Amino acid sequence: MYHQSTGHNDRAAIYIPGQWIRQTAGPCCRLPSYCSLTKEIFTYKLFCVMRDVMHLEQLEQAEALFKPQRIEVLRRLAEPHTCGEVAEQLGQTPQRVYYHVKRLVEAGLVTLVEERKVRGIREGIYQATARSYWLSPRLVGRIGGLRRTQDELSLGYLLDLMEEVQTDIAALDRAAPELPSIGVSGEIRVPPDRRREFFQDLQSTLQDLFERYGGSEGDAFKLAVACYPKGDQDHD
Repeated sequence: MYHQSTGHNDRAAIYIPGQWIRQTAGPCCRLPSYCSLTKEIFTYKLFCVMRDVMHLEQLEQAEALFKPQRIEVLRRLAEPHTCGEVAEQLGQTPQRVYYHVKRLVEAGLVTLVEERKVRGIREGIYQATARSYWLSPRLVGRIGGLRRTQDELSLGYLLDLMEEVQTDIAALDRAAPELPSIGVSGEIRVPPDRRREFFQDLQSTLQDLFERYGGSEGDAFKLAVACYPKGDQDHD
């Protein structure tokens, strides 16, 4: 029987705006399969690689995921398990767990990674499709029409930019590029009388980068910069 060791020690997460639900990660995505046959057990195994991010853009996907018991089932499926194994961990019946798993599979959030037949009884082994699940802002869309201000200094413009970045990152995960990405975050202090000076310096620096690395040659990268007031309280 063919066995592929993954060695993943990552943490998986379900992303809800303002909240992360984490779980242990493993591989998951359908690729070429192998079969094994013994006297009593027939096994159908799929090679799988778990995606880093899955962008939920359909209401049916969000509806399938956001049930407390279903999220608990998904957490247990960070590594391949049968419905019976998950049921034992959660103290539920295999039939109840299978109902949740079936809904998650239909929504594309869980994948059948292995199937085996033991004494005529077929048993599936399932695993989460991704390490992280992001809820697309487009699921709800604009309430009250377009944001009133398109000024680059407005929070509305910043929210539009963040939605665009989130969508772009999710698309990159599906394409699985080998090009590097970078994210930098920090805190600065700007006195009120120097705000204009700071914004001018920032715009000048960015304009210099765009001019130095512009043109049509080389790999294309997108640069997005966000600067916003820090809240009164720190969040873990």
